[in-house]
Amino acid sequence: MREGTAHLVRREDYLAPAYRIRSVDLCFDLEPAKTLVSSRLQIERDPQAAPQPLRLHGEGLTLLRVLANGESVSFRHEDGSLVIDHPPEDASFTLEIRNSCCPEKNTELSGLYTSASGFFTQCEAEGFRRITYFLDRPDVMAVYTVTLRADKAKYPVLLSNGNLVEQGELSGGRHYAKWHDPFPKPSYLFALVAADLVAREQRIRTRNGQEHLLQVFVRRGDLDKTEHAMNSLIASIVWDETRFKLPLDLERFMIVAVEDFNMGAMENKGLNIFNTKFVLASPATATDVDFFGIESVVAHEYFHNWTGNRVTCRDWFQLSLKEGLTVFRDQEFSMDMSGGASARAVRRIEDVRQLRASQFPEDAGPMAHPVRPDSYVAIDNFYTATVYEKGAEVVRMMHTLVGREGFANGMTLYFQRHDGQAVTCDDFAQAIADANPGSALAVRLDTFKRWYAQAGTPTVTARGHYDPETGRYTLTLQQRCAPSPGQPVKQPFVIPVAMGLLSHDGTPLQLQLEGEDASAASAERVLVLEEAEQSWTFVNLGAVPVPSLLRGFSAPVILDDGLSDAERLVLLAHDTDAFNRWEAGQRLALSRLCAAASGQAPAHLDDAFIEAMRAVLRHPTLDASFKELALQLPSEGYVAEQLAVVDPQRIHAVRESMRAQLAQHLHADWMWAWEHHQVREGYQPTVAQAGRRALANLALAMLCLHAQRSADPVWPGRAYQRFKDAGNMTERLGALSALVESHAELAEPALARFHELFQGDALVLDKWFALQARAPEHEGRVFARVKALLKHPDFSLRNPNRARSLLFSLTMFNPAAFHRPDAAGYVFWADRVMEIDAMNPQLAARLARVMDRWRKLAEPYREAARAAIQRVAAKPDLSNDVREIVMRALADDASAAAAE
Repeated sequence: MREGTAHLVRREDYLAPAYRIRSVDLCFDLEPAKTLVSSRLQIERDPQAAPQPLRLHGEGLTLLRVLANGESVSFRHEDGSLVIDHPPEDASFTLEIRNSCCPEKNTELSGLYTSASGFFTQCEAEGFRRITYFLDRPDVMAVYTVTLRADKAKYPVLLSNGNLVEQGELSGGRHYAKWHDPFPKPSYLFALVAADLVAREQRIRTRNGQEHLLQVFVRRGDLDKTEHAMNSLIASIVWDETRFKLPLDLERFMIVAVEDFNMGAMENKGLNIFNTKFVLASPATATDVDFFGIESVVAHEYFHNWTGNRVTCRDWFQLSLKEGLTVFRDQEFSMDMSGGASARAVRRIEDVRQLRASQFPEDAGPMAHPVRPDSYVAIDNFYTATVYEKGAEVVRMMHTLVGREGFANGMTLYFQRHDGQAVTCDDFAQAIADANPGSALAVRLDTFKRWYAQAGTPTVTARGHYDPETGRYTLTLQQRCAPSPGQPVKQPFVIPVAMGLLSHDGTPLQLQLEGEDASAASAERVLVLEEAEQSWTFVNLGAVPVPSLLRGFSAPVILDDGLSDAERLVLLAHDTDAFNRWEAGQRLALSRLCAAASGQAPAHLDDAFIEAMRAVLRHPTLDASFKELALQLPSEGYVAEQLAVVDPQRIHAVRESMRAQLAQHLHADWMWAWEHHQVREGYQPTVAQAGRRALANLALAMLCLHAQRSADPVWPGRAYQRFKDAGNMTERLGALSALVESHAELAEPALARFHELFQGDALVLDKWFALQARAPEHEGRVFARVKALLKHPDFSLRNPNRARSLLFSLTMFNPAAFHRPDAAGYVFWADRVMEIDAMNPQLAARLARVMDRWRKLAEPYREAARAAIQRVAAKPDLSNDVREIVMRALADDASAAAAE
C-alpha cells in the first residue's frame, strides 16, 4: 500500500459482484513465522453478469496452490489481486487456495498478527485479504467453517466465529478446534484467536428460554479485572431484547482482550476482539471514566450483532449504516443505564462535547465529507467522527421526528426487510419512514436524506420579536451551510429544533402556535426547519420570553441565538432542559474567552459570571456530575474553532488566567465542594458516586491551582496525601493530576511513586504517560518531557495505546505545548508520523489528522506547519493512508479555501 498503488474509489462506480462466495471452509496451521491457510470456496456466478475474470483480493501473501473443481487453473497477479481469467463455466464451482502469511512481521495489526505470543485478527475494513485471497468486500456474504491447528502448550485456546462443533488432539503436541458460524457474513467480520488465555464465564437464559454461554477471555493474571465487562455485556443483552426485541442469536458470545489493537474493539460475529482498555477494570487500576467507557464500548460491539452483522453495509460508503446507528444505540443505552433526567443529560452533554471537539472541526476542514462519503483512497481514513458521531446524530433526528415508539417500529420493519442482507443508508431511512406514514420524517424523507449527502455543519440563526400589546412572539430561524471541498453550494437541511420559552423569572411558558387550539399548547415542542428561512408565531404569552432553543441538542448544528448575557443567565439558573442549562453557562464562558483571545477584551471574569458559577456549585438539587461539567471552561481546542485566526499560546494564556480567577474567587466554595463530596462508602462505578468523585477532583485541582499561585503549601500537601492514601484510581489519579496541572513541587515525587506502583500494568502506565503529555505547558517543560519520554524503557511506538497516550495527548490535546513558535512541535510531529507510517499506517494517519486545521493558525505557526506537512508529503514511500491525509491538508483549490 505504498506509492504507486493508490487509486480513488467512487461510490457512483459501485457494481454488484459478478461472483459470490456462498460457503467458506478455512483451515489454519498457525505458526508465527509462517502460517499456512487453506481455503475451499463455493463460488456462484451472477447469471445476469457478463462473463469476466474472477479477481480475488490479496496482500502480502505467498501463494502455494490454486485448484478449480479439483483441477489446476491458470492465474495471474495484478495489483495484488489473484486473477483467474477463465474460471469454470459452471453456475457454481469450488475454488481451493493454499497460501502462507507471516503474522509475527505484521506490525500494521491488520489481518492475522501476533501479540504477546498469541494470534489475533483484525479484518475491518480490508484486513481479510492479508490472510488469504478472497472477494474482500462487504456485499459478499458467506457461511464459514473454520479449523484451527496450533501448538497446544503455547496456544491452548483456539477461537473463531460462531459455535464450537469439534475439538481434539493432534500429533506432535498440537491440537485443533473446528468452528461453524451459521449466519452468512462478509469477510470483514471473520475472526480467530489462538493464545494462552483464561476466561470469565457466565450462563444466561434469554426471554425465549434459550441458554447462552458468555465468555470474556484475557491473559493470565487479568481475570479479576473482567467482572465489569461481563456485567456490561449482560446489561447490553437485556437492554437490546427489551428496547428493540433483538435477541442473542448464537449459543455463545465471546469477548477477547488484546493489548495491541488499532481500534477500541471489533464486532466480529460472536467473537468480539477488544482493546484491553475497554475490558480490564478494577477500582485500583481504572477510573470512573474507564468503567463507563467499558460499559459503552461493550454495548456498542454487542449491538452490532444486529446493526452491522445481521444487516451489514453494501459497500464502505455506507459505513454509517452500521456505525452511526450503533453509536446512537449505545448512547441510548448509556442514558437509560444512567437513571434520572439529570444523569441522562450528563451523558448527552458528554456526547455533544465529543461531537464538537472532533466532528465540527472535521466538517470545517480539508477532510470534510458527508456522512455517506462519495470517494476515498484509503477506507481506513473514513472511520471518522462524521461517519460515527454525526451519523448517530442523523439517526437521533429520525428518532425525534417519528418518536420513540415510531422509531422502534421502524427498526422492526428494517430487520423484517433486510435481515441477512448488505444494504444502504437509504434502505434504513426508508424503513423508518415507511413504518411511520404521515410522520414529519416520512413527508420530508427525500429532503432529510441531504444529511447523508452534504458535508458541513449548518449554522442556524434565531431571532425573536415580542409584541407586548398582543402577547405574540415571532421566532424566525434561518439556516446556512458553508462550502466544503467538492460542495460549493448546499441545499437546506431538515433540522428539528426542540424548544421552549421561559419568562425572565424562569417560569416555563405554554407554547401555542397561531391558528392552533389552546388545548394544543405545551411547554416544549419540536419545530421543523426545512427552508432557508421560516417563522413561527406563538400567541397568548403574558411575559417577554427567553427562548430555549435546540434543547437536548436536537440537531448537529451551530446555533446563533443572539441572546444577551442576561438571558443566558436566566437559562443557566432556571432552564428545565439540563442540556441547555449547561450550554448557557458554556456560552457565557466562551464569549469571554473568545473576546480575550482575539484581543477585544482583557482576560477578566466579571462578577456576574463568577456569581453564576458560584450559584451552580452551591445549587442544592443539581447533580454533582452536572456541576462538574458546568464549571469547566470550554477547552482550548473548542475556543480555537470559534476564531478566524488562532494563536494557540494566546488562547492558552487567556484560559489559564480565567481558570486561576475561578480558583481564586470561588476558593471558599471549592473548599466546601471538596469537603461535601467525598465518597466514604465502598467504591462502586455508579453515576451518583462518580459524580461526587468528579466534583471533588475538580475542586482539588482548583484549590491546588490557587495554592500554587499564592505560594500556599497546604493544598498541594493535602493532594499528595490523597494521592498516597486513595483507595481507588479515580481519586489517586485526580490527586496526581491536581499536582501535575498546578506544577506543584510534589508532582515529581508523586509521578515517580505512581510509576513504581504500577510499572507492571500497561493500561495504568498509559495514564502516566498521558498525564505528563497533557499537563499545561510551562516554560517549554512539557514538550521537553514528552521528547524525553520517547526514550523511556516503558515506551514503544509499536503499541497503539502507548503511542496514543504520549503522542496524541501532546499533539491533539495540548495545543500550547505542541504549537511552539520555534516550530519544534511540528518537526516532532512530522518525524513521528513518518516513523509510525513505516510500521502502522492506520495509526500514522490518525496522527497526521492533527494538522487538518493548520490554515487557521496565525503566523509564525502557519508557515511552519505547512512546511512540516510538505515534508511528510514528500516522503517517497508514504502509505496511501497518510498520503491521502496530507495531500488533502495541502490542497489549495477554491473549494478547500472556501471551507477554511
